[in-house]
Amino acid sequence: MRSAELEALHSTVAVDLLHYFLRRVDTPEDAADLVADAFLIAWRRVGRLPTDPEQQRMWMFGIARNCLANWHRGRRRRIALSDALREVLSRTHTPVERDDVTDALDSLPVEQAELVRLVHWDGVSVVDAAKVLGIRESTARGRYQRARLALRIALEATPARTRR
Repeated sequence: MRSAELEALHSTVAVDLLHYFLRRVDTPEDAADLVADAFLIAWRRVGRLPTDPEQQRMWMFGIARNCLANWHRGRRRRIALSDALREVLSRTHTPVERDDVTDALDSLPVEQAELVRLVHWDGVSVVDAAKVLGIRESTARGRYQRARLALRIALEATPARTRR
């Protein structure tokens, strides 16, 4: 079976590929991810695995080279997109000022706070927020009601002079 050969190839070439990537990327985590990507591609193409051990090794280095090229292209795209987004934000974004509502929201459990943010900041319905959060609609409704009650209590406890 070819996958057994690929497993054997992994044990002989994975460390070499890791060193290959370590010399070409910024972080060990990126290098490890690239090794995993290379072997995923090899596994998908196991039918093309050469029979000669040295050819198998060179085949893996060819895959590694292509993975690295894709990684660099993706990195350049991410950097360009981030730069463009930063430019837009620098022209249009006004930092959110801390207020009593924000402080009260931050005091909620994380799950409740995110649900309230989705509903009130992002304009998502409670039903759709449940989908985004991967929870049942009934769970979202109950969580939302508890969050509203907790916010009301927190805001009522805040002195009126500090509220807007």
